[in-house]
Amino acid sequence: MINARDAVERARRNKTVIPAYNIPNLSMVEPIIRAVVDENSVAMIQIARVEWEKFEGKSLEAVAEEYEKYKNTAHTLLHLDHVPVIDEDLQEVDYLTLIKRGVNAGYQSVMVDASRLDLDGNIAATKAAADIAHAGGVPCEAELGAVMGHESGPMPPYEEIFATKKRFTDLDEARRFVRGSGCDWLSVAVGNIHGAVADNLKFQKKPEARLDIGHIKDLYEATGVPLVLHGGSGINKDYIKRGIEVGIAKINVGTEIRQAYYKVFEKTGEVAPAQESVYNCVCGVIRDMLDVKNTRTLLYG
Repeated sequence: MINARDAVERARRNKTVIPAYNIPNLSMVEPIIRAVVDENSVAMIQIARVEWEKFEGKSLEAVAEEYEKYKNTAHTLLHLDHVPVIDEDLQEVDYLTLIKRGVNAGYQSVMVDASRLDLDGNIAATKAAADIAHAGGVPCEAELGAVMGHESGPMPPYEEIFATKKRFTDLDEARRFVRGSGCDWLSVAVGNIHGAVADNLKFQKKPEARLDIGHIKDLYEATGVPLVLHGGSGINKDYIKRGIEVGIAKINVGTEIRQAYYKVFEKTGEVAPAQESVYNCVCGVIRDMLDVKNTRTLLYG
């Protein structure tokens, strides 16, 4: 049985990455796990709060129950993604209760997002969540800066975001944040963006993002913790490869596989072909986008 903390640390040492696939629909769990095993990869299955609030993820417990049916403990892990303190509609969330529920449901790692608070507030909220996670024996991921895209309103043009470095993770703040919060992994804003979650935008193609590689390197050296890249779909492959070289050890993939499922399901009205679309998409992500085929052997022999 693999361990989340150890898997991410091994990925960092070996300059590869652990993909984390988001589950907005329970039917996606089985084909994703099947693809990961067939490609001899290592990956996380994860759900964010927004995916049970605005899609068909149902609940964190429902995903954990579905995961239990199909898990392969030599290849897969279960991660609770994006539990916000303030959500995309700017509403307060009972985030500590959700973190506790995740630990109790068997999630092997959790992620709290207090990035909409000021620095001191983010540190305090993250520490409270990390304390709960650590008491349950699991690592805690956090976010500093703002990976844009989940907000209800329109985003600025991507080129404006990158050129201005709007809400990129600050180097000095990152040092202080990791030291004060006790987080184990840090999600950073370095040019990456989330896929839109609004109903009228769910099939919208993401702009091809790029990454500030020098900034990733500086952040890793400043914090000493594995870095996480949210919004992995749509990023130029060369940037992903270079980002992994200098500090990225976990990468979230959501938009690509979500669209693979829903485009086929809405066309056919049938789950089975939508699942096969997800399976094929994940195999493509593993082989072509991330080059993580056979990482099980690379990491564990």
